[in-house]
Amino acid sequence: MKKHINILISIFLPVLGWSQQFCGTDEMHQQLYAADSGLHQKIRDNHNWLTEFTNQYVREHYDSRQTITFTIPVVFHIIHLNGPENISDAQIYDQMRIINEDYQKRNADTAAVIAAFKPIAANCEIEFKLAKIDPDGNCTKGITRHVDGRTLTGTHNVKEIVHWPPDQYLNIYVCAQAAGLAGHALVPSAADTISQWDGIVIQHSYVGDIGTGDPSRSVVLTHEIGHYLNLYHTWGGNNVPGYPYLPVAQPDNCDYDDDVADTPNTIGWQTCNLSHQSCGSLDNVQNFMEYAYCPAMFTNGQKLRMHATLSSPIAGRNNLVSATNLLATGVDLPDALCAVDFRAENTILCTGQSVQFSDQTYHSATGWQWHFEGGTPSTSTDQHPMVTYSNPGIYTVKLWATDGNSADSLTIENYIRVLPSPGMSTSIVETFDPHVTLENTQFFTPNAGWQITDATGKNSQKSIMVDNLGQPSGLLYDFISEPINFSGVSGLAISFDYAFAQTATNNQDKLTLLTSSDCGQSWTVRRIIQPTLLNTAGSPITTTFVPTDEQWQTSTTTLSNSLWVNNLQVMFRFQSGGGNQLYVDNINFFDPAQVGIEEEDNQVRIFPNPVAQEFTVIHGQIEPTRLELLDITGRLVVQKMISSGETLYIGQLSQGVYLLNVYRENQVWHQVKLIKY
Repeated sequence: MKKHINILISIFLPVLGWSQQFCGTDEMHQQLYAADSGLHQKIRDNHNWLTEFTNQYVREHYDSRQTITFTIPVVFHIIHLNGPENISDAQIYDQMRIINEDYQKRNADTAAVIAAFKPIAANCEIEFKLAKIDPDGNCTKGITRHVDGRTLTGTHNVKEIVHWPPDQYLNIYVCAQAAGLAGHALVPSAADTISQWDGIVIQHSYVGDIGTGDPSRSVVLTHEIGHYLNLYHTWGGNNVPGYPYLPVAQPDNCDYDDDVADTPNTIGWQTCNLSHQSCGSLDNVQNFMEYAYCPAMFTNGQKLRMHATLSSPIAGRNNLVSATNLLATGVDLPDALCAVDFRAENTILCTGQSVQFSDQTYHSATGWQWHFEGGTPSTSTDQHPMVTYSNPGIYTVKLWATDGNSADSLTIENYIRVLPSPGMSTSIVETFDPHVTLENTQFFTPNAGWQITDATGKNSQKSIMVDNLGQPSGLLYDFISEPINFSGVSGLAISFDYAFAQTATNNQDKLTLLTSSDCGQSWTVRRIIQPTLLNTAGSPITTTFVPTDEQWQTSTTTLSNSLWVNNLQVMFRFQSGGGNQLYVDNINFFDPAQVGIEEEDNQVRIFPNPVAQEFTVIHGQIEPTRLELLDITGRLVVQKMISSGETLYIGQLSQGVYLLNVYRENQVWHQVKLIKY
């Protein structure tokens, strides 16, 4: 039923909300239009032209019996920081299966479509295929991977990282976040105007139903592709400045429509009551363009609308599906070996551990010959072999593959790092002198972000640093120790010097200290140096920061006896937030009892005392314990639940004498005078 429809020219479309992640981006639209007053009119003109073209197409093809199949070349860009968002190829292939089933009426839940809508449930005759040729004419598997902090936001700016021609490929970006939503897309009228934003961004846990995906979320991409092909929500919602915004499930939504004749008017639903009659007739709650959690169908009218879009020049959608473009992107080429690739489930392990290798050769291989330096077995003809490494070292892996007609190989030098376990020593002091690289130290960096510098050091000319100036926010830089043997010690603490400058007072850079006792399989946060405390330089510095001797600070963290093991690892993790360079020096493990840490009794330790800005509490309890700090008048100035080994910052307090109470089971367990200077 068609009434009147708002011009849906949204720049940042709402998302399918099965996990309650609905649209909340009107402010972004207002800012966008304010920045470019001509943008609105251009999109409206495109919308009006495409509406007339679509209406004419529907009139001409409504009763057509001709079968038309459109093929769309697809590329997935995985934008990641080596976290769970770096999903596997298998998860991408699973998502491709799902969208093809949904658009070709092969999804299993088609059988669940209620009787009233079965006659109009459509095979949309749209097929999606991963590209086999990239824009430069090279072989591709239709999946690219890029390490970039913009994955943490997942707004349109991820398309600045990589963007294949949108009139040749459907660009899909998999990110850690998608602007706080499940996913977002551009409708063609907007994509034609802002072609550099054409494409779909989706949060990684909404991709496929394996890996980080889930069956209940795997249809989000089906919904977003609907927007990409000019489908609106079934209630006709939009986010257009100057036009009524139509949130889902509002009574007034009956006055609007999605411009598709056979989708009943509805207010829109977030729940799956299949008997809803919100606007005088039965609602198509199971439609893929609804917000309910039981989507299973498109209608014949929606099919025709998408076919019209793929036949129009708006946003180059007609070129996308043209025979010339299908040839250029290689989607219909027969499978043949094109390039050898492989992946290990983990490239850092300890002696005696095994690792699963996965053949990623594309597009076809029937024979494999692996060579594993330092591994057992040292060779294998399995497609996905399991290999054990018994000795510490850094090892090369090689794979030769064939499809019976052609062959190729790939060698990755220094691919597997095997760490000694138990650790090699019982103590460590690292000043980075006289080293040029990390090769001869007991530390390494898995992502090459940290480097030894001779520009400065604390009491020396060398330190380790992150070249952070000008880098995007959100990048993670890890600096990790090999396992160290601390079994049998009577106490353990770690100290290090650091220097950092902000470029602006709102920088969000932070440094985190973590520990692991299972060869890096899991990490526990021991200390976070937040942005304000991380800054040692005083006022912001916008040129390259090289600290003076006075611009270094020392951090000390006591490590509880649960960490006195024979394979302890520590990790320094820096997260960029717009600031300047970071330097670390003089990493020192030591027994705090030997350097004057105040131990008031055998159960609670406070270090240091007197204190300038921060102190550490060791209380030996598994659960966090309440801590109270009172000034000399008895006034409570700090109250916090604090874990053993946690550091408390009190730099904001005035100099003087304070009373520190540590509680256990609502009783004062430990009391000590704390001197702040």
